Amino acid sequence: MTRPTTPAHPVPLHQLDAWQAAQGLARREIRAVDLLRACLDRIETREPQVHAFVHTNADAALRLAAALDAGPLRGPLHGLPLGVKDLLDTVDMPTGYGTPIYAGHQPLADAAAVALCRDAGAVMVGKTVSTELANMSPGITRNPHQLAHTPGGSSSGSAAAVADGMLALALGTQTAGSLIRPAAYCGVVGYKPSHNRVSRAGVKSLSETLDTIGGFGRSVRDVALLGAVLTGDSRLADPRHFEPAGTPRVGLCPTPEWPQADPDTQQAWAQADKALAGWTSPLALPAELSHLVSLQKAVQAFETARSLQAEYQQHQGQLSPALLALIEDGLRISGQTHAEHLQAVARHRQQADALFSDCDVLLAPSTMGQAPAGLDSTGDPLFCRSWTLLGLPCVHLPFARSRQGLPMGLQLVGRYGEDHRLLAAAHQVHARLMA
Repeated sequence: MTRPTTPAHPVPLHQLDAWQAAQGLARREIRAVDLLRACLDRIETREPQVHAFVHTNADAALRLAAALDAGPLRGPLHGLPLGVKDLLDTVDMPTGYGTPIYAGHQPLADAAAVALCRDAGAVMVGKTVSTELANMSPGITRNPHQLAHTPGGSSSGSAAAVADGMLALALGTQTAGSLIRPAAYCGVVGYKPSHNRVSRAGVKSLSETLDTIGGFGRSVRDVALLGAVLTGDSRLADPRHFEPAGTPRVGLCPTPEWPQADPDTQQAWAQADKALAGWTSPLALPAELSHLVSLQKAVQAFETARSLQAEYQQHQGQLSPALLALIEDGLRISGQTHAEHLQAVARHRQQADALFSDCDVLLAPSTMGQAPAGLDSTGDPLFCRSWTLLGLPCVHLPFARSRQGLPMGLQLVGRYGEDHRLLAAAHQVHARLMA
């Protein structure tokens, strides 16, 4: 029996939001093979300029897509093309962690997050570029909006691939600002779940206190769909949460680092303040939370220095000067000092809960400004460090443009463990900002 072909759509298949494509796939109005081929065509056209991938596996992906079309529905990601940051292990594709040290490395098993996505029906298209061991030294990826600008990092390729229409969804990680910053620079929605809501098994570790797995999509509903699979919490993607149900209370929290925001970020902030009139109230971080950025840097340095000991001892000549400097800074921090830092982190995470006594979510800057020109840096994660340290869930919302025409936006921050409420509020806030 010949299966029907995919009917025409008002937009090309590769430009559909993931949640829209998921509905079409579930109703058999879209074939997984057709959606995948549209994405592969886009990759073939744009990858020579954007360089989002370190490895693709089109033949295996097409075989899986055909099997999905011929069989029963697998799960909420049935037939959706997915990119995997090259920090997460994949059993069928090499995983190089963004460094020549692991060139050709083939893991024996999938990372837990990858396995969960496979089980939910996702089609793994390829491994996306990571910066060197998910730190600050750039990979080869370019910003799809202006190729001479950085896409951010360390989840460079994942953000760029989604922004350029190569994929519907992609996995990334964040230790400082590696989800939110590239989402901001590339103009997509980025979601960092609450810390420890997603298993980190099979992911190259940098910092047990900070590392978080999340992802990228074109809309809040996209990342909610992915987040529900990663966390096992179906509330994140419950359609009822994306229907109007009262006005979210938004606390305007520019953070103590606000003086370092450039005019583009200030303009985006003013635009959001105007658009969200009636929903917002000002909120300042209390004095005891004023040193979060320096604390995050110290925790990251100490734990990264220990996590990368094998690379430091055996492959120093293959590490960048910037990563060597970070490791050596971390090695100068004593274990006693780190223990004191961890006590402070635990205390501050408890104190952070009070931020939500009079608001549902916080609005905060995502970046200092637009994606910087040049490819020798991935930008500064300044405005993400505090929220990562506190372990709070964050969603970047793109809605504006810089004076040079590059994407701009802001992030919403939620109460720990209430990712479903954050995503529901983010959907409403994003609609208001885009109106």
